Amino acid sequence: MASSSSFLLAMAALAALFAVGLCGNTVTLTVGKGTTSTYTHLVLVANVPIHELAIREKGAAEFLDDMKESPAMTFTQDSKAPLKAPLSVRFSVKGGGYRNRDEIFPAGLKPGSVIKTDIKFEG
Repeated sequence: MASSSSFLLAMAALAALFAVGLCGNTVTLTVGKGTTSTYTHLVLVANVPIHELAIREKGAAEFLDDMKESPAMTFTQDSKAPLKAPLSVRFSVKGGGYRNRDEIFPAGLKPGSVIKTDIKFEG
């Protein structure tokens, strides 16, 4: 009985450390493989769990429909025409509502580029 209690206590401690490790992280978005230079195909990978990621083109009043979310915090957007950069982003964080950052994606980012949003993740 003592060994199962010790195991449960150890697992709880690890879960707490993981949760604390996520708290306070700045949300970053990495441009994923397959992204085209004109953003007709855009892949973004978040470093923390976010939801409902959407982009807005330069000069547009409204955000485009939410990007398609895949497992592992990966989001994709396909467009028939090149998107006008710089792009703005909007996403939701669990329990924290929507966050916007205007014009943080300049034109021509290459896969592997990392964009810092300056938004702290408080999950």
